[in-house]
Amino acid sequence: MPPGPHPVQKFKSLPPAKKFRTARRIFRSIIGFTVLGIGIALIVLPGPAIVVIPIGLAILATEYAWARRYLSKFKQGGEKLGRILLPNWKKKVR
Repeated sequence: MPPGPHPVQKFKSLPPAKKFRTARRIFRSIIGFTVLGIGIALIVLPGPAIVVIPIGLAILATEYAWARRYLSKFKQGGEKLGRILLPNWKKKVR
């Protein structure tokens, strides 16, 4: 079975609008995985992992359904933790 066209050649043959969308998706993926990786590293290093990980997931959620699911679970966990730690918060604000 002969190999297909090289990915760079395939990219060059795309129409300009599709090139832009593909490049944007690659850029978002690289940035999202980088931020997510930094957030995971901050779990063991001193830093705000609890803030950085959702940012990375939010970037990735613009392109990937699995990231949207994990971001949703992260939000639900945060809301649950907030209800446990601050049960009377709304009463105090009023």
